Amino acid sequence: MKTITNKLRSWITSHIWLSLGLILVAGILSGSFLFGQKGDSEATATMEEEHSHVQGTIWTCSMHPQIRDDGPGSCPICGMELILVESEGSDTDYGPESQVMSEAALKIADVETSVIVLKAPIKEIYLSGRIAADERRINEITAHFPGRIETLKVNYTGQYVRKGQVLATIYSPELVSAQKELFEALNYRVTNPQLYQAARNKFKLWMITENQIKQIEESGKIQYYLDILSPGSGTVTIRNIAKGDYVKEGTSMFQIIDLSHIWVILDAYESDIPWIKLNDNIKIQIKSVPGQTFTGKVTFIDPILDSKTRVTRIRAELNNRDGILRPGMFVSGRLNAMLPGKKEMLVVPKTAVLWTGKKSIVYIKEKNTSGQHVFTYREITIGENTGSYYVVKDGLTKGEEVVTNGVFKIDASAQLLGKQSMMNPGGGKVSLSHDHGSMEQGATMEDIDIEKEEDHSEHLEQSTTGPDRKSDFNKQLKEVFARYIILKDAMVASDPEKTTAAGQIVRMALDKVNMGLLEGEAHMLWMEKLDAMKKPLVVITNSKNISKQRLAFAHFGDALYASIKSFQVTGLNAYRQFCPMADDNKGAYWLSTTKEIRNPYFGDVMLTCGSTEEILK
Repeated sequence: MKTITNKLRSWITSHIWLSLGLILVAGILSGSFLFGQKGDSEATATMEEEHSHVQGTIWTCSMHPQIRDDGPGSCPICGMELILVESEGSDTDYGPESQVMSEAALKIADVETSVIVLKAPIKEIYLSGRIAADERRINEITAHFPGRIETLKVNYTGQYVRKGQVLATIYSPELVSAQKELFEALNYRVTNPQLYQAARNKFKLWMITENQIKQIEESGKIQYYLDILSPGSGTVTIRNIAKGDYVKEGTSMFQIIDLSHIWVILDAYESDIPWIKLNDNIKIQIKSVPGQTFTGKVTFIDPILDSKTRVTRIRAELNNRDGILRPGMFVSGRLNAMLPGKKEMLVVPKTAVLWTGKKSIVYIKEKNTSGQHVFTYREITIGENTGSYYVVKDGLTKGEEVVTNGVFKIDASAQLLGKQSMMNPGGGKVSLSHDHGSMEQGATMEDIDIEKEEDHSEHLEQSTTGPDRKSDFNKQLKEVFARYIILKDAMVASDPEKTTAAGQIVRMALDKVNMGLLEGEAHMLWMEKLDAMKKPLVVITNSKNISKQRLAFAHFGDALYASIKSFQVTGLNAYRQFCPMADDNKGAYWLSTTKEIRNPYFGDVMLTCGSTEEILK
């Protein structure tokens, strides 16, 4: 009995341990399945997250880099379209002057390119001017001897006369005496021919014709009245005498102009002069003769440049046998000109060039086998302006592909990525200065920390209590001036998009000026000047019309100049320049850091129109 009990106890114990073993194995297997599944899920999620990070994009505002978004849209501060900062692919293999853009980024930036080619540098030049009389066909009729006007055959100006027609008759005692001398000399014509010839020459010096002299000799009688004849056909434009007037020797009596052949005087701006040559064909249109185009040739280029208008005059000649063209009429001319001696040269579209006033920049689309879109920053040297193209002096070769549309967006993206760009030619991360107290001076985009805002405000407050308040304020105002020069160059480029962006830059610099550095009357004066500058900046940054932007630019420049003078800002080394034709010929000023005239009110149309009126030390 005891043996059976022991066996039963042994069997039960073995089954218990077996069950526990099975339970343990099942638990292990179950745990392995569950935890393994969870681990796979986490790994997958991590991979997806990393993949998303690699493939993801960051969008920002070129004017407010603190804005960071994961998709396209508009800047919540200024409303400008966000641009792509990080895109697919890596640009680490292409150097600091290159950047890689995704296909989506290209579409959003609306990037277009064109190939650099050799092309005849032909420029279409538009000129304005007026019709003038041919100075070689103007006859001034003066009195060659004193006398009294007995009769007048021409009674009004504008009367047409023919060659040899009698204009007036004159009585002169000197004429009577000369006739007596001629009759005496006739008696010695054979024995003393020199005396006879001298008597006849006296009449010729008085501009009396050979036929009139013969009539006097044949008549044998003294003629008390002599006819004044027209030396040529034409229109009487001046009549200075009346019947009964007594004229002295040298008195101007009539002016007669032959208008069957006229001049067209056209104004050529300084930048157009190298293109214009003698015998160039020019097409001329006249408002008073609609639907008709006249063709002439350039017959004269004035060697003198007008220092005020910065233009020189060129002349073309036209036949006017039907008399429809009249002196004083306004005309417009169009001339397709090519540089002297130039056949084919490298040219680049104007839309491809970012011009800062000192440097000309393009972006080259690099050829690669990876399928990536790589764009490289490059500085070039440009030559003559052909209207749609610039002649390339250095920096490009035939066959290279340059960006012609969307270039400003590519440049802004490069700047934000710390690569070489128009505003940051040396490369390096973009430094973001204080903007409404939200960023530290000199912080980069990676270093921005909102929690540091309060510390920065305290630092700014402490700086305003130092002894160099005026010096600090003037430094900030000089920063506004530096940004103003960028705006001026954008105006010269005649690009509303660049102008809007540059206006934003100026506005940011103006917002950073700390008026707490000023006290009393100076503080109130700055408040007044600040208001005068902010209003035109609103127009510049919100308008897409370059004419409206330029008008606002003139008002902003005047307010900035007044501020510079009022607060005695020095060290600018700038020039105050004036265009007499801006603002509907009322004239407008602008400030520049170069003495060379680059007119922001007309751009390439009248690039060199203007003069330097003041130097700001």
